[in-house]
Amino acid sequence: MKYSEEIRKHAGNFIAQEANRQSLITPTMVTVSPDLKQVTIYVSIFPLESEEMGIHFLKRKRNDFRTFIKKNGYTKVLPFVDFEIDHGEKNRQLIDKISLGYKEKK
Repeated sequence: MKYSEEIRKHAGNFIAQEANRQSLITPTMVTVSPDLKQVTIYVSIFPLESEEMGIHFLKRKRNDFRTFIKKNGYTKVLPFVDFEIDHGEKNRQLIDKISLGYKEKK
């Protein structure tokens, strides 16, 4: 399994354990620096109204997530972790919504 996929899987497990059930937070993509010391986990958060609260929650839990991957998964290097909103996924969802509305009008 690729390193980024392993981190994404662990992020999903961590979020499922730690997050409240008021919003759905899904890790969509992970970027890893060439030296494996920096990881950015991109997430989608639903509903959109919970996005700001969700990203603040994840940023507060960064060190807890590092401890989680240290305990639950083999990683060559324990990376610095950051969480960001996946704007590409948001744009894809908006395009889907617009195209569905267009099809319904026909």
